[in-house]
Amino acid sequence: MFDSLSDRLGGVFDKLRGRGALREEDVRAAMREVRIALLEADVALPVARRFIDNVTEKAVGQHVLKSVTPGQQVVKIVHDELVAMLGGDAEGAEEAVGLDLNAVPPVVIMMVGLQGSGKTTSTAKIAKLLKDKQGKKVMMASLDVNRPAAQEQLAVLGEKVGVATLPIIAGQAPVDIATRALQSAKLQAIDVLLLDTAGRLHVDDALMAEMKAVAAISRPQEVLLVVDSLTGQDAVNVAQSFSGEVDLTGVILTRMDGDARGGAALSMRAVTGKPIKFAGTGEKIDAIEPFHPGRVANRILGMGDVVSLVEKAAAVVEKEEAEKLAERMLKGQFDMNDLRTQLRQMQNMGGLGMLAGMMPGMKKAKAAMAASNMDDKVLLRMDAIIGSMTPKERQRPELLNAKRKKRIAAGSGTEVQDINKLLKMHQEMGRAMKQIKKMGGLKGLGALFGKGGLGAAMPGLGGGGPGLPGLGGGQLPPDLQNLLNKK
Repeated sequence: MFDSLSDRLGGVFDKLRGRGALREEDVRAAMREVRIALLEADVALPVARRFIDNVTEKAVGQHVLKSVTPGQQVVKIVHDELVAMLGGDAEGAEEAVGLDLNAVPPVVIMMVGLQGSGKTTSTAKIAKLLKDKQGKKVMMASLDVNRPAAQEQLAVLGEKVGVATLPIIAGQAPVDIATRALQSAKLQAIDVLLLDTAGRLHVDDALMAEMKAVAAISRPQEVLLVVDSLTGQDAVNVAQSFSGEVDLTGVILTRMDGDARGGAALSMRAVTGKPIKFAGTGEKIDAIEPFHPGRVANRILGMGDVVSLVEKAAAVVEKEEAEKLAERMLKGQFDMNDLRTQLRQMQNMGGLGMLAGMMPGMKKAKAAMAASNMDDKVLLRMDAIIGSMTPKERQRPELLNAKRKKRIAAGSGTEVQDINKLLKMHQEMGRAMKQIKKMGGLKGLGALFGKGGLGAAMPGLGGGGPGLPGLGGGQLPPDLQNLLNKK
């Protein structure tokens, strides 16, 4: 979503880092380019102006211009201001603002927004998240009597995620449905009740009156505004209109995986004064994640998002399966079946593009992949090649001679050179595992990261890399460190 803005900012900061000393004129010139980049990304003008003023004021100070690495200091200031713009702070930059469920059950969460913003799907996603991650007993109720089949849609989604939905009674008004939902939730000892309200094509008096009436009956603990980030600057206008009429507690941005310019996300907190609590990252029912200001700022500045990457891996990879695979790899028993498992896990985590975007310093690698037409189809081709091998060939890749390779190429619709590339990848992974074994296994690798060896070379993780100076002192984020320290 932030690719265009990230590329523009990356170009500006590369120029700053390339200079040994900075003058005030250099900083102001760079800030003008940053301002243009923000406006092109559809950031609201007052927000962009305030951001540039804050950064410039801090960046032209003598302690920055006369520091050893002034370019990196300016990048750090921009990073901190981005975090602040997105709703974080210096101490809790990585913390997402979660749902406030500290109330007498059933806790009511009211979903509001315009029609087509993804409100109903987001309701089901939040319900699944609360059920699976927090063990809450959840119920959903659709108050949308205007859109055809809206109530049936929520019922279908409820069955899909295993969450109860309020039975549909035709002809009931939204306020009556809300009253019945509250009574039903109390009788069934429901922890959280999600109310999916009706939307309109635009903000109008009827929409606001209906929402206020429902809020008066249900007394929601959370009122979440769902906005489509693809609508750009108009999403900010919608948020402003709603926040002036309804007591919002937070925002959910949908389609964060799209090709929007990112201005809505950057402006939303500043315009509404309410935190962005969740981001929808895809069409799948589990494609929603807490919004972490610090991590989003890291992605925008090309510093990666290692913690989110580790969290995705933990969600996708079964612990027992991972431990068995690690043990086999360290014993030198890594065969094609294991490689196939790894390839499929990469697909489940979002594919090559998503992984490259989350790794620090991989922005250029991601661009190179796009230029060479290397996409997730590569993973599918590799899977097809392994699928065309016999069980014996998968266990012992060294058996693959020229004749066998031709047969596999014909069976998988690929070329012999594609098979050779796959075999080379397999050999290199095997050699890498042997090196890790010599270093003391995964614990030794974790120690290497912790001492600033690899960590120092990785942007954004501290040390002398081109990321933020002094962030973590060469240490990896605790989540990743803990993962590496496990045997």
